This record gives sequence, structure tokens and C-alpha cells, in this order.
Amino acid sequence: MLKLPEKVIIKEVGPRDGLQNEKMLVPTEDKISWIDSLSETGLSYIEVSSFVHPKWIPQLADAYDVLKTIKRKQGVTYAALVPNLRGLERALEAEVDEVSVFMSASEGHNRSNINKSMEETYPILEEVVKEAKQAGKSVRGYVSTVIACPYDGAIAPSKVREVADRLFSMGIDELSLGETIGVGVPSQVESLLEELLPHFDSGKLAMHFHDTRGTALANIVKSLEMGITIFDSAIGGLGGCPYAKGASGNVATEDLLYMLHEMGIETGINLDQLLKSALLIEGTLGKRLKSRQMDIFHAEE
Repeated sequence: MLKLPEKVIIKEVGPRDGLQNEKMLVPTEDKISWIDSLSETGLSYIEVSSFVHPKWIPQLADAYDVLKTIKRKQGVTYAALVPNLRGLERALEAEVDEVSVFMSASEGHNRSNINKSMEETYPILEEVVKEAKQAGKSVRGYVSTVIACPYDGAIAPSKVREVADRLFSMGIDELSLGETIGVGVPSQVESLLEELLPHFDSGKLAMHFHDTRGTALANIVKSLEMGITIFDSAIGGLGGCPYAKGASGNVATEDLLYMLHEMGIETGINLDQLLKSALLIEGTLGKRLKSRQMDIFHAEE
């Protein structure tokens, strides 16, 4: 049997990646209440919002107010996505704990998402990373479409390694590998990690799976078997990508927790508290969340 890790880190991306695809504009005070409830679950990392221009993602136009108003709990990192130096300036003013930069492993998605080629994106990110580090902040990188792109098709693992190498060379602390459209299967995850792990520390790589075709948990098990211990997820399976038609939500945090806990893997997160937080955002959005644990919870009410 392969040795599985004893403990993993779950990074909750619901307030940013989860809400950015929701058509209903969630009031700022409701976002703050939700994030405050997430802070009480045992999570050590919450991605709060994004400092992209409001015209691109109106849902997150209140990033500054949300970050400034939430009740910060000791031991929890409150992060935000930052596209450029102007966004970084506002994120630093809002006292963000960690800065996240982002790009794609494919030209088609990068142009659609960022409106720039990959080569045009690198110097902008390099500026952000440099300034964020000078401000004493840790920096996380996101690379999207690591398995396939809605515009360019299958992505070679070697292409992802090139992007990872450029980002780590800039000085990022960790890289989240995004399976943006949720088409990947364990054999593809294995091929990707076999390409990356000889070059990069497994402790600096995170996996970010969408569950479009129901393969996210299987892909996480394969990642665990290969030594990955950091995973992104969104409460209730919220999310999607505005620039990847058909991509459904992230793997649900509560489903991931159930699986990990039943496997004897520690997360430090209280599942009951997390379900209460899920109920809170369900009420705000006025709809049932798409996760197995929430289906069971409602069936038992």
C-alpha cells in the first residue's frame, strides 16, 4: 500500500472562486458574516476576495470593504487574488495576509481570462510578486487549465512545468494547479505530477479541482498517493470559471472533509461547524448547495 499523509491543509476558496460565478450580487455584510463563520470552523486559510477591476467581476467589487471588516482569527490566513500593481496597492491597504497571482497554462484561456498572451502576463506578475514580497507578504501562484483548456484542448504536462518554473523563479511561495474545466481523471493527474515532482517540492504544490464530471475526489486521492498535502475547495461546491463555459463548481469542502476524515487523515476542520457555515450561504443565495454532504444533511432534517 502507498503511504498516505497523516494531515493535509484545506484552503477554502468559496468566498472568491465560489462567489465570482454567482449571478446574484451578495451583499457585503452577508459576505462578511459568512467569512466570519468560516473562521470558526478550524480552517487555516480563506481566500476572501479578488482585487480585479469591478467591471470584470462585479460580485467582488467590495473586496476592500470585506477584508477591512471581517473579524480576523489568529492562525487563519486571509488571502486575495491580485492581477496587477494597482490591485496590489489596494490589497495591501486592506491588510491582506497573502497575495495570489494568476495565469493559465494555455494561450486561449489566458487571453480570455486576462486579455493578454502568456508572455505578456509574466512581467506583470513579476512586478506584483516583487512588490508583495518587499511588503513582507507571502505570495501564492495559480495556474489554470493544467489538464485541458476550453479553447486549446489538452495541455501537455511539460507546458505546465514551464509555467511553474517561471512563477517559482519570480519568488512565489506556493503554486496551486487548477483543473479548471473539470475534465481530468487520475491517470492525467499522475502524468502531470510525474512531470512536476522531480523539479518542485511537493510541499509547495497545491491541487485545485473542479467537479464538472464527478472526478474531483478521485483526482484528490491520486494526488494524496503522490505526496500532495494541500488542496483547494469551496464550501457547497460553489464556483466555476466565467471564462470556461460549462465548467461547474469546485470540489465541495464538506465532501472532501468527509472523505479525508474517514481515511484517517487530519484536517483540523470541524465538519459540523462547516455545515453550519454552508447553511448560512445557502440562505443568502436562496438555493441548495450542490454537495453530497448537504444533500444528506437536508434529507435528515
